[in-house]
Amino acid sequence: MSGRFRARELGIKTGLLQPGPLNGITDVMGVRVGHVTLIEGKTVRTGVTAVLPHDGDLFHEKVFAAVHTLNGFGKATGFEQVREVGTLEAPVLLCSTLDVGRVADGVVGWVLEHDPEMGKRAGTVSPLVAECFDGYLNDARARTVGPEHVWAAIERAQTGPVAEGNVGAGTGMSGFEFKGGVGTSSRQIGERYGSYTVGALVVLNCGRRQQLLVKGVPVGQALADWPGEPAPEGGSIIMVLATDAPLSARQLARVARRAVLGLGRTGAIATHRSGDFVIAFSTAQRVPHREEQLTRTLTVLAEDGRAINWLFQAAVEATEEAIINALCVAETMQGRDDHVRQGLPLDRLVELLYTHGYPSVRLPQV
Repeated sequence: MSGRFRARELGIKTGLLQPGPLNGITDVMGVRVGHVTLIEGKTVRTGVTAVLPHDGDLFHEKVFAAVHTLNGFGKATGFEQVREVGTLEAPVLLCSTLDVGRVADGVVGWVLEHDPEMGKRAGTVSPLVAECFDGYLNDARARTVGPEHVWAAIERAQTGPVAEGNVGAGTGMSGFEFKGGVGTSSRQIGERYGSYTVGALVVLNCGRRQQLLVKGVPVGQALADWPGEPAPEGGSIIMVLATDAPLSARQLARVARRAVLGLGRTGAIATHRSGDFVIAFSTAQRVPHREEQLTRTLTVLAEDGRAINWLFQAAVEATEEAIINALCVAETMQGRDDHVRQGLPLDRLVELLYTHGYPSVRLPQV
């Protein structure tokens, strides 16, 4: 077997809805993603990922947002302000646990560089940073990610296909005791219900081998003999959802909670020491930092079930497939102290799904 493939390239199709053209979070118009990947010597296996809702001034043109905590054993920043006011005002940054402070400082520095009124008349920015712990493969104590890497990830953020697997914040991550990392997917809702898109991007760093399910097949149990050390207790996942549907912060919180169902479809259980968070935002409307009028008129989706149920469905499906993509694309990696995380064996995966009644699943000819 040679090469790594996304789930759909293997014929693994999950859910009822169709993905967007890129099958990624950037199918939501305007969303951009940037990675900085740091691999040095035998010990540095880390990076940082930036997700931007639009290419404008995010502080002065905020977007509605929500965060959801499944299990709160994490070191995130900026969540409380999002919960309080319901808007996102800075790029979403994803990184390793012990780099959170350095990354948050980098975001503040980047905003100060681009806004001379920040800290004066413009107020102050709330950086939103979420993390998973990559210390099995990476020397986390070195805290390699610095402000220059944060700036580079933001500046490199672009639309189009999103790199997955061992990139950015996913570089040193593990998933279900295989190699984890970054994964993305999207789902589209038909014209009858608004022609909306939901995109998901995950940093996968959670799960035990025996828990892993793909299309309901107990893949992890069948691969119990595959090389790999047990994962430390815990492990985390960050799930980022973007949509172009006109949703309020409260509605986004409802959609965010459904991402957890997608995670559950893969077998993860959110352990005691896991930091499992969902960050959701809508690109449909921008909220000015300074309102000129005392009141504001907004367009929000009617909550009578016609469209929002499909948004729930899209969030579940996009999250599930993003996780599977992270596993399928991530390659075997050796890191600190000669630790190794094996990539999910795609030939075995295909064989297992085929024998469980999915004849269209197969390895592409390369």
